[in-house]
Amino acid sequence: MYQTKIAGLGKYVPENVVTNDDLSKIMDTNDEWITERTGIKERRHIKKGDGNSTAVMGVKAAKIAIERSGISKDDIDLIVFATLSPDYYFPGCGVQVQEMLDINTCPALDVRNQCSGFVYAISVADQFIKTGMYKNVLVIGSENHSGGLDFSTRGRSVSVIFGDGAGAAVLTRSDHNGQGILSTHLHSEGKHALELSLKGPSTNYWVPEIIKDNPQGDDIPYYPYMNGQFVFKNAVQRFSEVINEGLQANGLEVSDIDMLIPHQANLRISQFIQQKFKLNDDQVYNNIQRYGNTTAASIPIALTEAWEEGRVKDEDIVVLAAFGSGFTWGSAIIKW
Repeated sequence: MYQTKIAGLGKYVPENVVTNDDLSKIMDTNDEWITERTGIKERRHIKKGDGNSTAVMGVKAAKIAIERSGISKDDIDLIVFATLSPDYYFPGCGVQVQEMLDINTCPALDVRNQCSGFVYAISVADQFIKTGMYKNVLVIGSENHSGGLDFSTRGRSVSVIFGDGAGAAVLTRSDHNGQGILSTHLHSEGKHALELSLKGPSTNYWVPEIIKDNPQGDDIPYYPYMNGQFVFKNAVQRFSEVINEGLQANGLEVSDIDMLIPHQANLRISQFIQQKFKLNDDQVYNNIQRYGNTTAASIPIALTEAWEEGRVKDEDIVVLAAFGSGFTWGSAIIKW
């Protein structure tokens, strides 16, 4: 079995900054209410006509990751794209990335595990590399939430949380045993699927346009639904379990963690986990304050920033953990 290492990281977020005060002008909310419940101060939203889409943002992040990896785009053997907000209902974003990057006819697949998407995608890529099937895999997490959110007071409990952006990683085969991705751990519990869900379609025919053309009253299945308290309760339990599972599988202790990068769902969840594991501020990376919840993009954006800031260094034990719709959750244990 081969070893998998992360050779390059990249991120992209739209230039358009939307603050809590900006949202208070279009719905009944305020900065104090949003900050207290989520920790979020601002997020990035695509602006109509700026040229961005889920696939386009993924490509922008991927170009940075590929350049930093030191390999050529033509060395990419597989593309794995994680998103809940594809540009089209079908085909998926993976093939769009292959075309936009002008990569030869390599395979491309899409992962639909929402907030856990990047951890699932990393695990898929890791298995392909470990077994020798592929040598270099491009993994992307990208989301365009803003076009499909309910920016009225009715939707404020959900819409204030989400932002747009993309992160990418190039995974490659390594000969250094004991370094790179040590293990990944994935779970699901489908009986709670509808507690965090969007029943309507997700296409380039965006939600506001669908509602305008097809009035549905207040019972609209095209906007996200979230049972916030129930999700929070399950998230803190599953985060703890899957982090411990990963540590135990590798004979590690909590004290061995140099950097925990949790999915940026809610700052209160991250703080709860930090306190439960008795980690200090230097051991946990959060940027939800600036970007909101970017779902499948949140971990690669945060991991990229942590690395850029010098907070992820060689030999560090890095733990990625996520929980989200499905319910799905997972972790990855990495020795950098």
